Amino acid sequence: MNTRLIATPAPRSGTRSLVWLVVGLFFIWGGATSLNDILIPKLKGLFALSYAEVMLTQFAFFTAYFLVSVPAGILVARLGYVRGLVIGLGVMAFGALLFWPAAASGVYWSFLVALFVLAGGITILQVASNPLITTLGDPAGASSRLTFAQAFNSLGTTIWPYVGAQLILGSVAAIDPATVPPGQLVAFRAAQTAVIGNIYIAIAIVLACIALVFWTQRYVLPRERAPSVGLWDSLALLAQPRIALGTIGLFAYVGAEVSIGSILVNYLEQPRTLALSAEQAGKMLSFYWGGAMIGRFVGAWLLSRVNPGRLLACFAGLASTLVIISMAASGMVAGWALIAVGLFNSIMFPTIFSLSVDGQGAKTPEASGLLCMAIVGGAIIPLLTGRIADGTTIATALFVPVVCYLYIACFGLSATKPLEA
Repeated sequence: MNTRLIATPAPRSGTRSLVWLVVGLFFIWGGATSLNDILIPKLKGLFALSYAEVMLTQFAFFTAYFLVSVPAGILVARLGYVRGLVIGLGVMAFGALLFWPAAASGVYWSFLVALFVLAGGITILQVASNPLITTLGDPAGASSRLTFAQAFNSLGTTIWPYVGAQLILGSVAAIDPATVPPGQLVAFRAAQTAVIGNIYIAIAIVLACIALVFWTQRYVLPRERAPSVGLWDSLALLAQPRIALGTIGLFAYVGAEVSIGSILVNYLEQPRTLALSAEQAGKMLSFYWGGAMIGRFVGAWLLSRVNPGRLLACFAGLASTLVIISMAASGMVAGWALIAVGLFNSIMFPTIFSLSVDGQGAKTPEASGLLCMAIVGGAIIPLLTGRIADGTTIATALFVPVVCYLYIACFGLSATKPLEA
C-alpha cells in the first residue's frame, strides 16, 4: 500500500510556541466569523432583503464547510498540520481581499462569493487546528484543552462584533435606500459598503503575515508514515456511531448558535424586546459571544473534573430552556434570556468534537474533516430559521434552535461512557 507523510504532534519539546500560535488562530477565525452577524443587518437594509434572503450570507459562508472539509482533511493528512494551516491562511486572505471588489460593485451576490472563499480558508484552519490541539497532551484532557483554545475563539467573537458594529453599523446612512433613484442605487450601495472593503483588506494583510510566521514553523512537528487516504476512506468513518452522531451534533450546534447570532440584532431592535438601535443591538452581540468566552474558560476547568458527556447534556438542556423563556417572555427577560444562551453554547463545539474523534489516531485529520463538514449546519439551519421568521415572527422561529439543543443533550447522554478499546 502507498504511504504518505503526515505531521503528528511532538509530546512537549519545541511545540510550546506553536501551541500559542494555533490558539491565536482560534481568536482570528472566531472574530472573522462573528463579523457576519454585523454584515447581516447592514446588507439587509442596504439591499432591501428579507430574512431568508439575507441569511444567504450565512448559507454561502457555511456551505464552504460542507464542500471543503473532507478535502481539507485529506490535505492535512497528506501534508501535515502546519502546512495545512499555511494553506488555510492563504485561502482566507484571498477571500478577505475579494471584499474590496465586492464593495466596489455594489452587488449583493459578490459579497456571497467573498464570504464563501473566506470560509473555505477558515475551514482548512479548523480541520487542522482542532485535532492538533486535542493531540498535544494527555488524551483524557482533550476536551478541556480544546475548550480552553476555543475560549480564545470566543474572545475574538466578543471583541470583533463590538468594533465591527461601530465601524460598519455606525456608518449606516441616514438616507433610506428606497428613496435613492434607480440609476444611482449601485453607486450609493458601493459608497455605503466601502468601509467593509477597507476592513477586510486590513484583515487580509494580517493573515498573510501570520501565514509567513507559520511557514517558519513547518518543521517543528515530527513526521511519521501513515496509510494513504482518499475520499471514500474518509467517508467510511461515518460507519462509526460516535462519529456519525457527533457529526449530526455539530450540525445542530453550529446551526443553533449561528441562527441566534444572525437574528439577534434584529430581535433586540424590536419593541417587543429591548427596542435598541441597530448600532446598539450590534454591540449587544458582544455579550452573546462574551458569554461563550466566559463559559469556555470555566468549562475548561469543569471538563477536567466532570464527565464531558454529562456536562454537555446539562449545558444543552439549559440553553434550550433559555430559548423557550425568550420565546414566551417580552422586554428585558426576552432579550437577555436569548443573549445568555451564549454562556451555555460555550463547551458544545469542543466537547462534541473531542468526544467524536476520541481514539482515531492517524485517522484524526480525516475524522476532523467529516466533523467540520457538519458546520454546514450554519448554512442550512439559519436559512430555515429565517424562512420561519418571514412567515411568522422571530420569536416563533426560535423553536428551531430549541430542537437542535435537545438533540445535543441526547448526544451528550449517549457519550457519557468512554469508547471500548
